[in-house]
Amino acid sequence: MVTEPDQPDLWDTALAQLDDVAQRLHLDPGIHAILRQPERELTVSVPVMMDSGRIEVFTGYRIQHSSARGPCKGGFRYHPAVTLNEVKALAMLMTWKSAVVGIPYGGAKGGVRCEPMEMSQGEICRLTRRFTVMIRPIIGPKQDIPAPDINTDPQVMAWMTDTISMIEGQSALATTTGKPIPLGGSVGRTEATGRGVAITTRQLLKRMGQDLSETTVAVQGYGNVGQASATILRDMGCKIVAVSDVTGGLYNPHGLDIAAINRHVAAHPHHLLEGYAGPDVEHITNAELLVADVDVLIPAAVEHQIHERNAPRIRARWVVEAANGPTTREADDILRDRGIIVVPDILANAGGVVVSYFEWVQDLQVFFWDKAEVNHNLERTMVRAFEEVWDFSHEKGLPLRLGANMLAVGRVADVVKMRGIFP
Repeated sequence: MVTEPDQPDLWDTALAQLDDVAQRLHLDPGIHAILRQPERELTVSVPVMMDSGRIEVFTGYRIQHSSARGPCKGGFRYHPAVTLNEVKALAMLMTWKSAVVGIPYGGAKGGVRCEPMEMSQGEICRLTRRFTVMIRPIIGPKQDIPAPDINTDPQVMAWMTDTISMIEGQSALATTTGKPIPLGGSVGRTEATGRGVAITTRQLLKRMGQDLSETTVAVQGYGNVGQASATILRDMGCKIVAVSDVTGGLYNPHGLDIAAINRHVAAHPHHLLEGYAGPDVEHITNAELLVADVDVLIPAAVEHQIHERNAPRIRARWVVEAANGPTTREADDILRDRGIIVVPDILANAGGVVVSYFEWVQDLQVFFWDKAEVNHNLERTMVRAFEEVWDFSHEKGLPLRLGANMLAVGRVADVVKMRGIFP
């Protein structure tokens, strides 16, 4: 799903949120000015020899927002709607995300404007290797560690890792995360973001006194994150009644057969819901899913899917943001006024960066953990972060998004102040 053209710019939304937080924190104007700009913006041209023999030039970006708390960290995506401002905003969100869960990273993000659905495996491989070479001067295990995002996966990370290793003439496993396990990846990384969403949802329902077995859930976006969120929440006892992807949605008020849907997606050439026809399943649109009568709505697609036109019609009691920036600022105000609690993206979907951090640590030590240890540490980190945000927000009488942003920005600002300005 591509953001509607008349939606507000994600960078403007990110800046407005930062400005609001800076005012509330009485942030030093100089530190505020530092945090409003990325440390580094790199735009690259990526020529690729296509299977037809013609050369196509793609535009790519790598943005590093802040390295105050540690190396920059963030994924890169392949999508036709990638823009510089989108990547800048996502890099800023990564800074806050790492800070709110307390891991020693800053924020970065990358992307290439392309349509991977129309490209062959070989073309995507050549695109990845050339993009890697173009951004190589600013990435590294102590500088900036890329990871997968929309339309990128462990295979793409394997190509990126191999490219860097070939250029350097030595193993470069710690330069990326989200890799295949035999190549230094971590067990539990693939489903980490979705598991973090599920843990956050469970903690929210616990705080609200809501029984998981009596909770209905709709998930918009059935990629890696959405699928893992739905599967793990089903295992926790929730009833998943609606899911969707770019091809449309599925709805059953009595609960969908998530295992059967997952088998269908795994067998589909593009891993889509398209063509699924289970018993008692109604086909719905993405727009209909967003306003379905459910307890929990999990937007897990792309940014700005909840906006001022559909926010008044959302019937979910709770929204847990699995995607980055899925709610516009205007919609956020509408949901708040309607009493709908929103668990913000920088908290809800932080499981991916948490386990990416675990993978990086394992690569640096060349000592790997089993899945039980990874999931235990993820659980501990996500529960602690949720409780900190919940307690802070309720103590101050703030929405969870504002509370999470204040905690995150405050932590980054404190470190900027401690480090001082070089030279």
